[in-house]
Amino acid sequence: MARGRFITLEGGEGAGKSTQLRRLAEALSARGIETAVTREPGGSGGAEEIRALLVSGETGRWSPTTEALLHTAARRDHLERTVWPALDAGTWVLCDRFFDSTMAYQGYGLGLGRDFIGSLQRLALGDFRPDLTLILDLPVEQGLARAAARHGGEDRYERMDLSFHRALRDGFLDIARREPERCAVIDAAQPIEAVQAAISDAVSRRLPVPAP
Repeated sequence: MARGRFITLEGGEGAGKSTQLRRLAEALSARGIETAVTREPGGSGGAEEIRALLVSGETGRWSPTTEALLHTAARRDHLERTVWPALDAGTWVLCDRFFDSTMAYQGYGLGLGRDFIGSLQRLALGDFRPDLTLILDLPVEQGLARAAARHGGEDRYERMDLSFHRALRDGFLDIARREPERCAVIDAAQPIEAVQAAISDAVSRRLPVPAP
C-alpha cells in the first residue's frame, strides 16, 4: 500500500483555511482518495487539551518560549496518534496548520527567531515534513475583519496587536520564499471559488492525483 500524502494549510487569522480544507477534502474524496482532516493545535486527545490552553484567555498568559513548547508538545502527540498512523494506512491527511504556524507565530510574530523554533521542530519531528504546504495570504486588516465576524471564543491570537499580525504575514511569506519546493502561496483575498481553484491547481501540479 502506498503511503498517504500530507498537505498542510497555513496563513494568518481569517485566511479561510477551514473552509478550503473541507473543500479540498471533498474534491480528493471525489477522486477516490481516502482523506482525513485534522488541525493544530489539536487533532488528538492530548493535543486538544493543550489547544484549550493556547487559543483562549489573556493574550499575555504565556511567555513566547512557553507557547512554543506547548505547541511542540501538542504536535508530537498529534503526529504519533493521528497523522503518522493515517499516512501509514495510505490516507491523505489534510491539516489546518502545522509547524510553519509555530515558526510564523512564535518565531517571527513573538520574536523567538528561526534558530530556536527550528531546534524545537527537529526534536519533535526529525526530518518529517509535509508533502505540500499551501499558504493562504491576504492583507492583515482583511483577515482580522473576517476573523472578527466569526464570533468564536478561540480568539486569543486574534486579539494580539497589529504589529504582531504584520510580522506573522511577513513570516509566512518568508517561509514560502525559503522553501518554494514545498510551499505554494495562494491569494486568499479572492472569492472562495477562485481560492479553491488555485488550491486545486497547486495540488494537481505538485502531487500525483488519480483521475476520478
